[in-house]
Amino acid sequence: MTALGLTADRVASAVPVLSRDEALEVAGEIAAELAATSLERDRDRVLPERELDRLSASGLLAVTVPSEHGGADLSVEDLVEVFRVLASGDPSVAQVPHSHFVYVNALRHQGTPEQQWFFFREVLAGKRFGNAQSETGTKHVRDIRTTLVPAGQGRWTLSGTKGYSTGALFADWIPVLARRDTLAAPGTGPLHVAWVERHAPGVTVTDDWNGMGQRTTASGTVRLDQVEVHADRITPYHLTFEGPQTYGAFAQVLHAALDVGIARAALTEATDFVRTTSRPYPDAGVDRAADDPLVVQAIGRMELDVRASEALLREAARAVDRANADLDAGSAADASLAVAAARAHSAHVSVDVASRLFEVAGTRSALSTLNLDRHWRNARTHTLHDPAAWKVQHLGRHALDGTPPPNHAQL
Repeated sequence: MTALGLTADRVASAVPVLSRDEALEVAGEIAAELAATSLERDRDRVLPERELDRLSASGLLAVTVPSEHGGADLSVEDLVEVFRVLASGDPSVAQVPHSHFVYVNALRHQGTPEQQWFFFREVLAGKRFGNAQSETGTKHVRDIRTTLVPAGQGRWTLSGTKGYSTGALFADWIPVLARRDTLAAPGTGPLHVAWVERHAPGVTVTDDWNGMGQRTTASGTVRLDQVEVHADRITPYHLTFEGPQTYGAFAQVLHAALDVGIARAALTEATDFVRTTSRPYPDAGVDRAADDPLVVQAIGRMELDVRASEALLREAARAVDRANADLDAGSAADASLAVAAARAHSAHVSVDVASRLFEVAGTRSALSTLNLDRHWRNARTHTLHDPAAWKVQHLGRHALDGTPPPNHAQL
């Protein structure tokens, strides 16, 4: 692990600064630990505070801190593989730091040097970012009504209610998406991110998430009641989309990695069950279910589908890296389209494989004590974040007419 000296631009890290190989090795170790207890955690809805502390202490949550700030600065391709591996162990635990990495990336896009200096050091100290972004009851996902109102002397007050706030319950800092208003025109200001401490006065995080899947993400409600925010804790959000960007593709490719991890986990459990527990159907004339040609064919088809998703995922991550290295409208569009393809495919495959698991494993696999349905519930719940059909629409329009995808955070 890299040892960092203390200079004007760098500080000693409280967590390990991992190389690519170290990060993948640690991710594999943690994924194995998560897989061993994921059944019980999902069944009993045991929130993964201990597991997240393990993630923080491992250094994995700091792998995208830029090298000039003392971080490992791993590529998107490497981070995506870390996410895929963690999701194969427990996708609920893996989803919690999704927003952490998205907002580390947001700081790279729009943070001032002083903000980057402060917050990147927080990450290297083991601190976690949550999110308070989406709102319930509004017209659509990009209809944001939480507001920052000027209070004088460089201070603002933040008020609103957020839903689906994955990671907020376990966070040290909660980035809040809000409109920075003027007193003359409330509700119309440009979108900014207000960085508030988890236990700041006026911040309430409620664990009221009751989804059928991804049960331990604690994706509950954040209420903000006249929370005081200083100007140096506010970063612009709207400016990210005034030119070519990979911000949306970065967030979406991590979501795709979660889906692919779920699909691989479901297939692994299916093959293990068929080898060790399933009985053969009499007409097959074989002694093992694993020798039934129909089962073999079905497993082979699922393996083919999962491998295709894994390949699309790798290519999408590489496309984001290529765009980051040479960003213009063309490279940004290529990245968004590659990620759209990966996301649309992984959404279908994760749900399909997690369902077909029972087709090949047989009646016994449906026992509630085995909790194998958690894979389908996790896949079905997570894939609802963004409609896959719109990914396909953008791919089709580009294929037919060369129409570039829209420039927003969902692509």
